[in-house]
Amino acid sequence: MKSCATLLVFRRYSQQFAYITSVFVLILFSVEASNMNGNFDISWGTVKLLNNGQTAQLTMDQISGSGFQSKKEYLFGSASMRIKLISGNSAGTVTSYYMSSEASSHDELDFEFLGNVRGKPYILQTNVFASGVGNREQRLNLWFDPTADFHNYSILWNHQQIVFSVDSIPIRVFKNNEGAGVPYPNRRPMRIIATLWNGEDWATDGGRVKIDWKNAPFVASYQSFTVDACSVSSHSSSPCANNWWDQSEFQSLNQQQLSKLDWVRKNYMIYDYCHDKSGRFSATPLECALNP
Repeated sequence: MKSCATLLVFRRYSQQFAYITSVFVLILFSVEASNMNGNFDISWGTVKLLNNGQTAQLTMDQISGSGFQSKKEYLFGSASMRIKLISGNSAGTVTSYYMSSEASSHDELDFEFLGNVRGKPYILQTNVFASGVGNREQRLNLWFDPTADFHNYSILWNHQQIVFSVDSIPIRVFKNNEGAGVPYPNRRPMRIIATLWNGEDWATDGGRVKIDWKNAPFVASYQSFTVDACSVSSHSSSPCANNWWDQSEFQSLNQQQLSKLDWVRKNYMIYDYCHDKSGRFSATPLECALNP
């Protein structure tokens, strides 16, 4: 059975894409927020719950990394998490927050935080998989220290676009261009997943910098989980309807949001698969000319 709330009072978007600022009154299905213990299952490794389940700490040592995933699957909506990354020398580590389906030809929407040596910045990598095809990496440096405090990372996903945002600033948009032959994630429900794992073979300087295990255990903290989305079960038969994320104002970025996206690209983007000159692609991927 699918549960999909009827919204009685709409929260307004702020001009800086702050998603939701006033209170929703919902029936049938409330916005799930904050309590990590009630919304997630530990999938592997050691996960510590603090502050009565309001904060989850992923840990990694030489034996194992760790992860958790949402109890529910979702098909369209908004999900956000506040994350504080590993401080000090985090080279070789990968801290992630993403959505993924479970089929072999899966869909996936990634935030991956690639660790670095002390004094060098984290790299945030985003990626989009559709029908099992990824290779759509974009990388950027952040305009703040993500290890000093918690920051908000969110995904808006609807029939027309996927928007990745950091502290309400859009950093990436992936449009639905199925009409042009570009696969788009719109049929497979996804779980929300967080992991901390050993990526030393590629994560830092192309794998040339390895993990310094003297700094273990490594700890990344997650809190303030909020999801406002269509919750789907294996027995569902009809799509959710009349959702705020399907309103016309959420089908594309407004001019101010486009300006902020451009600011991020000009000042902080360090790699975009659309401009890859390594010969990795025989031709520029089709969607590169169609996304903002």
